Amino acid sequence: MRPSNRPAALVALVCTVVVVAIDQLSKAWAVANLSVGPCTPDTCIDVFWTLRFRLHFNRGASFTTGTGLGPLFGVIAIVMSLFLFRTASRLPVSRRGAGRPLAALLGLVAGGAIGNLIDRIVRAESGPLSGAVVDFIDLQWWPIFNVADMAIVGGVITLILGQRWFGEMIGPEQASETEQEAHSHDV
Repeated sequence: MRPSNRPAALVALVCTVVVVAIDQLSKAWAVANLSVGPCTPDTCIDVFWTLRFRLHFNRGASFTTGTGLGPLFGVIAIVMSLFLFRTASRLPVSRRGAGRPLAALLGLVAGGAIGNLIDRIVRAESGPLSGAVVDFIDLQWWPIFNVADMAIVGGVITLILGQRWFGEMIGPEQASETEQEAHSHDV
């Protein structure tokens, strides 16, 4: 990692740590204060409008798809997090500062992936990475999710929507220099 890229990598790391901490603290609260099953005043908390907190253990992916593929999703989370950190460490930090916002978004996605990975590790019952992810945010018209899921989805959507803006902020010269440097390390 070049010294000029350390600020972007540090931003990604800080965002990752913050997301993981908030995610794990909120899941610990949910497990301690909510119960699985039909919603009653003792098992759920109605917050506002359709928002309620209701405990659910998800052994699959988003929207409870891929049930039983937890270990595969765990491996994907590990690979994706390493890739995101490597990408953040190679972001150019220009005078206009686009590398830092990009690094923050990569940190959000990595933090979400790591938050759910921790669940798969600590709640494993039938082998490595087989544990269920704690979901507890229920809008009642959308699948139940958690803070890690919000970080992943929010980060990815913002990266996609801001792709052109970030490209303009970094500038084509710096982006091509970063690509050339990345390819020189791969050889």
